[in-house]
Amino acid sequence: MDLDVVFYGTGGSVPTARRATACVLVRAGGDRLLFDCGEGSQRQMQRSTGLVQADEIYITHLHADHYLGLPGLLKTYDLNDRQVPLRILGPPGLRDLFDAVRRIMGRVRYPLELVELGESDPVRHDTYEVRPFAVDHRVRAYGYALVEDERAGRFDPEEAKRLGVAEGPDFARLQAGETVAGADGEVEPAQVVGEPRRGRKIVITGDTAPCEMTRIAAHEAELLIHDASFADEELARAGETAHSTARQAARLAREAQAKALALVHISSRYHVGAVLDEAREEYPDAFAPRDFDIVEIPFPERGEPRLVENGARAASPEEPPAAGSDPA
Repeated sequence: MDLDVVFYGTGGSVPTARRATACVLVRAGGDRLLFDCGEGSQRQMQRSTGLVQADEIYITHLHADHYLGLPGLLKTYDLNDRQVPLRILGPPGLRDLFDAVRRIMGRVRYPLELVELGESDPVRHDTYEVRPFAVDHRVRAYGYALVEDERAGRFDPEEAKRLGVAEGPDFARLQAGETVAGADGEVEPAQVVGEPRRGRKIVITGDTAPCEMTRIAAHEAELLIHDASFADEELARAGETAHSTARQAARLAREAQAKALALVHISSRYHVGAVLDEAREEYPDAFAPRDFDIVEIPFPERGEPRLVENGARAASPEEPPAAGSDPA
């Protein structure tokens, strides 16, 4: 399946002219999964991909800069006559939050399901699952790992032909793990199918101090998106507030052998380039995505993750404008 990440909001707790608050979209095949929904998230969509009809929204924790965009987005879906169900998932306390949110946005006409996840409650999809894990913040907070299923090994049609396997259904049966007839007897799948190929992994931490659960979840991830709120000079402040410095995030990514590291939630008090320089002393290829950047994640055998700067704005909108909307 195609797999990429769209950064709608990469800033710290306060939105600025250049960076919105936390919001990341993962496009996994035909699925659209939103992780956090900070203030103005729907506006960020409209400025880039168009209004994305998310299938699921995962909230990392219940601090306002990670969910303030929800009332507006959910109401806009309703005004645009959304019919398909929407699931919103997050840590315990999510339902209480929505008791308050509903007072702001009123009722919506599409099915809306709220799911309070435990720390080890994977959310299953056809070819992958989203796994919550506990991170170290001042409130109950989760990171999320999107983990793709292991894929079958590569099929070698030339070897199958050499062994006398007839093209057509027998090729498919071999790939499905069945034994078939060859020129000199039975042919086993292991003779023509390589070792299973591991799936891809994306890890999103939300706000957190560096912690062992993130290190475990991010092991050999294609992309780790990690809190980098502070520079070295405020290491103590990072500890007090249960956030990470950019250097701490980079060290964790190196130890986890992550293939790419995106640093987000950098405080607006810093020049991002200076903070990034500190991180690169630990993880030379670390980067700090801007709003509307995309990271494309091919299958491992096809290359490394690739940053496409401003890629969301270059792409065609996913959704047409709503009927009666202003074309300007």
